[in-house]
Amino acid sequence: MTQGTARVPPIEKIVVITQKTLLDELVERFNTRDQARFYIEHAGESFAEYQDAHDTYKRARDCVAAALPQGVRAQFVDRGFLPNFLFGERDLAVTLGRDGLVVNTAKYLRGQPLLAVNPDPARIDGVLIPFRVEEAGRALARAVEDSAPWTRVSMACAQLSDGQRILAVNDLFIGQRTHVSARYRLELAGRQEDQISSGIIVSTGAGSTGWFRSILTGAAEVVESYQGGQAVGDTRDRYRFGWDADYLYYGVREPFISRVSGAELVFGRVTAGEALRITSYMPQNGVIFSDGVEADRLDFNSGATARVGLADEFLRLVVPGA
Repeated sequence: MTQGTARVPPIEKIVVITQKTLLDELVERFNTRDQARFYIEHAGESFAEYQDAHDTYKRARDCVAAALPQGVRAQFVDRGFLPNFLFGERDLAVTLGRDGLVVNTAKYLRGQPLLAVNPDPARIDGVLIPFRVEEAGRALARAVEDSAPWTRVSMACAQLSDGQRILAVNDLFIGQRTHVSARYRLELAGRQEDQISSGIIVSTGAGSTGWFRSILTGAAEVVESYQGGQAVGDTRDRYRFGWDADYLYYGVREPFISRVSGAELVFGRVTAGEALRITSYMPQNGVIFSDGVEADRLDFNSGATARVGLADEFLRLVVPGA
């Protein structure tokens, strides 16, 4: 991974991005904690797990609040307010939550460093979250002092012909909102093909352990079961590529061959300076969404054209140092 020291203008404010716990969401749905508990227990589940995860998260939030460096302004922001929140040039973003919170926050940053804290390692994998709660104080101090190392995390970008654009830390989906058959023309490196499929996935290195891996795993398992061969099976385990990679991979899901559609351009690399050009043939419900969040989307209906490639922006993720 590309690493460096977080040489950014002096930090003036720390913005801690939090998220609701599952218990918070249940209480929103059922109005009170007691009603939420009744629903969960009536369904035969343990309410204690929801309560324990909630308490763990609240303790983590309190610990991070106590670890904030003195003399630096701080603000806590719920992830639901991110679409309307403006980060300052000298802000340090701190996420306290799941990997998805890191991904969601990164798309609203423009070069500001991000420090990710895992509030509950027993429940959260934390692929993109380098720090535990007990490490937050030292990490925050170093980030504020401009001495924290960081790693570059490449991002993908889809831009429509009308100027609308969307960024992705993990992956982009191009297809139908209901995941039924999508129709479009795909062009890359002088080749083009009309296709009918379940959509296109474009993955970054950070996303190579997610949707991209599932595509390779599924394809390898099908071919290995149908035809056999160790080389095919080995492909299943070669899914990972670097977070700072200067290329993307695309994969077409379930391409359908017909008189009007082909399946030659179904998988490949999109290098820096290149772009997939995709023209929609979908009268309605065509979408491009990022990082598995369908609500975070661009409409992509008949006549619209998208260019998909590496974004100029990248995530500056603070990492542990010596």
